Amino acid sequence: MQSLPHHYLVRSSGEAEGTVAVSAEGLGTIPTAPPEEFGGPGGYWTPEHLFVASIADCFVLSFRAVARASRLEWRHLACDVDAELDRPDRALRFTRVTLRPRLEIADDGNRNAALRCLEKAERACLITNSLDCEVTLEPRVDVQTGA
Repeated sequence: MQSLPHHYLVRSSGEAEGTVAVSAEGLGTIPTAPPEEFGGPGGYWTPEHLFVASIADCFVLSFRAVARASRLEWRHLACDVDAELDRPDRALRFTRVTLRPRLEIADDGNRNAALRCLEKAERACLITNSLDCEVTLEPRVDVQTGA
């Protein structure tokens, strides 16, 4: 890892109508729009989806690092994230995030180590560490023998 602090520059631009273009140097542009719940057209990534996607992505990347350091052998990880948007105290914000990682391992003897790695990944995830809401982890470990 490079020395801290790190800086990440993202640009968004748009017109009075239509999509907003989100971009970063060296990366593709992502067209976004408001979600249907806010009168958006649907069919586009939204700021809300990008926010929740960053949580899911960071969790998987954090798990990779934790599992590597722990020498845990695993096959596949999928992480569903459910984020609740509400209006407590008159301000719209995310009030609760639930991570539901599903991890496949080959050896049932590694189940406890796998659960510990999932818990460590949640604690290590810089995105969940940056949130000001309740974060819940509901992990599941499945044993998948064979190729």
